[in-house]
Amino acid sequence: MTPRDAAERATTEASDHPTDVLVSPEWVEARLDQFEADDPAYRLVEVDVNSDFYDDGHAPGAVGFEWRTDLRSATSRDIVSPAELERVLGEAGIGPDTTVVAYGDNANWFATHFYWMLRYYGHPDVRVMDGGREYWLEHDYPTVREVPDFDPVDYAVQDRVESVRAYRDEVREAIGTETAFVDVRSTPEFVGTLTSPPGDRESAQRGGHIPGATNVFWADNVGPDRRFRSAEALRELYTDHGVEPDQRVVTYCRIGERSAVTWFVLQELLGYEDVANYDGSWVEWGNMIRAPIETGP
Repeated sequence: MTPRDAAERATTEASDHPTDVLVSPEWVEARLDQFEADDPAYRLVEVDVNSDFYDDGHAPGAVGFEWRTDLRSATSRDIVSPAELERVLGEAGIGPDTTVVAYGDNANWFATHFYWMLRYYGHPDVRVMDGGREYWLEHDYPTVREVPDFDPVDYAVQDRVESVRAYRDEVREAIGTETAFVDVRSTPEFVGTLTSPPGDRESAQRGGHIPGATNVFWADNVGPDRRFRSAEALRELYTDHGVEPDQRVVTYCRIGERSAVTWFVLQELLGYEDVANYDGSWVEWGNMIRAPIETGP
C-alpha cells in the first residue's frame, strides 16, 4: 500500500458521513475520464481564494472559476444574478442535469460557497470533493495545466431555494429569538478587535458580532489534512456550543464564504433541519446604520 493509499483509507474511515454530496479524492480520480470528456453529464470545478493557483496546475478536466468575476454580480453588490449564472455555467458546458463536483483551496472555502450558490439556485446535483485542492496536491493526485475547452450548453435557472439564504431584515428580526447565530470568524474578529482578516481590504466600519451569536471557528470543521472531521466529532462540536439540530441556524462570517463551510457541515453533512447562510455577513452588518452589535467574548 502506498502512502497515498494509506492516507486515503485512514481519512475515508475517519470521515464517515452518510451523504453523497461529499465525495473523496479517490472517487474523483476514478472518474477523471468522465470529467475530461466533453460530456455535460459531469463537470469538475475549481474555485480558489487565490485564483492564480488554477494556472499552476489543477485536476484533469477541471474548469476554473474566478470568484470575484464569475460568482459575483457585475451590476450589484450580490452573488451572480440568474442570468449571469446561466452564462457562466453554460459557457463551461454545465447544463441543468450536470453532476457538478466543486473543490478549491483553503479547505474548500469558495468551493462550498459555490456549492451553496448552486443549491440556492436549485441545481439538482452538486457535490464537494473532501480535502480540496491542498489534499489533492499533497497526496500526488494527477494535475495538468491545460485548460479544458468544452462546448457551451444552454442553462436555465428553474427556481430559488430561499430557505438556504438569510437576509439582513430576517437577521434583525431573529435577534433575541430561538434562532442560533453561528459566527465562524476568528476570535479577534468576533470580539471586535479586527474587522477583517489581515490582508483583506473589504471590511466594515465597526467590529464585533451579531448580538447573541456563538463563535465556532470555521476551521474546527476540518482536520489537519483539511478533510472534514467525522460526523460524530462535528455533532459534538456544535451541540457543545448549544447549536441543536431542531433550531433555526444562521451562519455568517465577513463576506459569506467561510460561513458556507459551516452551512455545508450543518445542513448537508449533519442534516440540521433549518440552516441558512447570511452571505451579506459582517461587511453588510458592520456597515449598517442602527444595526445592533456586541463586542467582547
